[in-house]
Amino acid sequence: MYFQKLFNIESKRPRSSNKSQVKYFNKQIDRLQNYFNDNLKFYHYYRRGATFLDEHYFVRGKMDIRLFPDTFSFFTDEKFSTSHDSTVATILAYDMLIVYLKTEINKLENSKGMELTISPYQKESRLFWTASKTDLVELIYALHTTGVINSGTADIKEMASVCEHLFNIELGDYYRTYLEIRSRKINQTKFLDKLKDSLIARMESADE
Repeated sequence: MYFQKLFNIESKRPRSSNKSQVKYFNKQIDRLQNYFNDNLKFYHYYRRGATFLDEHYFVRGKMDIRLFPDTFSFFTDEKFSTSHDSTVATILAYDMLIVYLKTEINKLENSKGMELTISPYQKESRLFWTASKTDLVELIYALHTTGVINSGTADIKEMASVCEHLFNIELGDYYRTYLEIRSRKINQTKFLDKLKDSLIARMESADE
């Protein structure tokens, strides 16, 4: 879904000014967001990690028309697919597309050597990120996904820029790094799990 949609978007990308390309990409983002709005009830259910309707959404043979299944599900093999698995796949694909498009917009808007406007930190930070860049990208995407910054309205680009400034590090193509994290066969949230284990160990040690 991701690569097919990406191919279509890039195939129709204007070969003109940066301003025209930015306008085109923003229009594509709006279209992707419309899918979330059209499936808002399920989108909120999925985003908040709810599970009470999983038996109907993600178990074969449990399709309930009252739960507004994706119309595509009527054309799939009910012995293989569920009513909402294609909807989740679309949400994941569109999330990736929005990240890609925003990254491209950032490149276009800053192609003339303009510095990114990051948070109001004027003094040089004395903090240095000493773990891997991949670990920091994993943390940034976790914070962005859970919506704990600016009530979920913070832009991933701004969050990455602030972390780069705060920790004196250059993340490079953080979107590509995110894709590499997603492609892990084992333990996709390796760094987050390490954080959890370390904090639990610290608290248990303090109790001794």
